[in-house]
Amino acid sequence: MKAEFPVMLSAGEALTDMITCGPGQWRSVVGGSTWNVARSMAKLGMATGFAGAVSQDLFGQELVRASADAGLDLRLLQQYDRPPLLAIVGESTPPSYFFIGSDSADLHFDPLQLPVGWSARLQWAHFGGISLARQPLAGKLLGLARQLKAQGVRISYDPNFRNNMNADYDAILHEMGQLADLIKVSDDDLRGLFRCQDAELAFTQLRAINPAATVLYTRGEVGASLHVAEQTWQADAVKVTVIDTIGAGDASIAGLLYSLSMHPEREHASHLQFALAAGAAACLAAGAQAPSLQQIEALFNGIE
Repeated sequence: MKAEFPVMLSAGEALTDMITCGPGQWRSVVGGSTWNVARSMAKLGMATGFAGAVSQDLFGQELVRASADAGLDLRLLQQYDRPPLLAIVGESTPPSYFFIGSDSADLHFDPLQLPVGWSARLQWAHFGGISLARQPLAGKLLGLARQLKAQGVRISYDPNFRNNMNADYDAILHEMGQLADLIKVSDDDLRGLFRCQDAELAFTQLRAINPAATVLYTRGEVGASLHVAEQTWQADAVKVTVIDTIGAGDASIAGLLYSLSMHPEREHASHLQFALAAGAAACLAAGAQAPSLQQIEALFNGIE
């Protein structure tokens, strides 16, 4: 008997981070913003699928193995005989990236090839990352987001700004912002997305796109805030010994989705603290990490 389809989805890019670890030395780590979110949600015990495409070479096979190890629903993962998508990470704190992936496998993802009935149980669908800045993939994902929203699935969106998000991205930011029930954004994201140095002014512009959306606004060591309608909750950053910050934002939105889904009885302040604990837990080891529920709860329970 086949397993039921997922209740949580993350759609977009899965890639390989090539991380510098010394002069002329590099280490490959599976990653990608949206794939990291999927893996993190699955690690927390939620039935999760990643909808995207990877290559058939050794990089793609490693992503398939890692997806299986994470417990992701492999029926939503596609493979194509195309080059892999690579992220070259020259610095890890703060992360500094550029991407290699002309006509790579991720661009060939086809939502029409997903299995019949795959979205019947979905509660949340997450979008974001560089996948929404890479055509023709971005157009396919926008169509998928529209379809799921019309179906009653709640939409989560983390733009996760990178330097390939120029003025051409503005229309996508606006439409995804309008579709989203939940938006995660950092101060660095805001400065890049709105091409200004005043993050607070940019945040006001973001909220104007969809005042009804819940927004998780992170500001690194300063902490974060959760905005629901006219109400705001603030929390300090969780203090940990940081190894690096790669994937911390992905873990935080996964943590928030987990808290909202599994603990609807919690106050908004607790949802925010759990998200921050998840992001902090991801900083305890090198490379993008999917922290365990035990790691997150240890930090969460230590917050006064």
